[in-house]
Amino acid sequence: MKQIFIIITIAFLFIKLSPEDIISQSNNRSIKMAITVESPAFKYGEFIPSIYTCDDINISPPLKWSGIPEGTKSIALICDDPDAPIGDWVHWVLYNIPPTTNELKENIPAEKILKDGSIHGLNDWKKYGYGGPCPPSGVHRYYFKIFALNVKLNLNPGATKKQLLDAMRGHILAQGELIGKYQRKK
Repeated sequence: MKQIFIIITIAFLFIKLSPEDIISQSNNRSIKMAITVESPAFKYGEFIPSIYTCDDINISPPLKWSGIPEGTKSIALICDDPDAPIGDWVHWVLYNIPPTTNELKENIPAEKILKDGSIHGLNDWKKYGYGGPCPPSGVHRYYFKIFALNVKLNLNPGATKKQLLDAMRGHILAQGELIGKYQRKK
């Protein structure tokens, strides 16, 4: 067993792949390319303006992305807060975004199906659309994750994050994320 570990360690040094990449390849999945995700409203790791939170009008922030690979059939978005007291709290689930889309404007309507065919899942408030940061205490992190998929998903409106992740398994071509922070105004 120790010899196998040494051989694997040496292999990592020579082929310059991370352990996650090796695991992905051994599971018959390709290495995931990176998507760059940005917002004109806040930079990576910075605080999210209160307009996009429960302390204000609680509209979705504008998002932009690049690096969508050829062969992408749809894009999915998940926004969640891993710092919530009860565990991961889901703020936004959106899928079947057309593959030619490279941005979401501010204040996306909370409709089940958008005009471009994008479909909203349910957030953890059991509502369609975006629900902004509203942490009970302290500073929380909010992950806006974009996934390029090689399929258009066969999911009805109202899918949960778990259902979306299950449907995306084995179909992710690339992914990226933008992290923002927020602390309630007292």
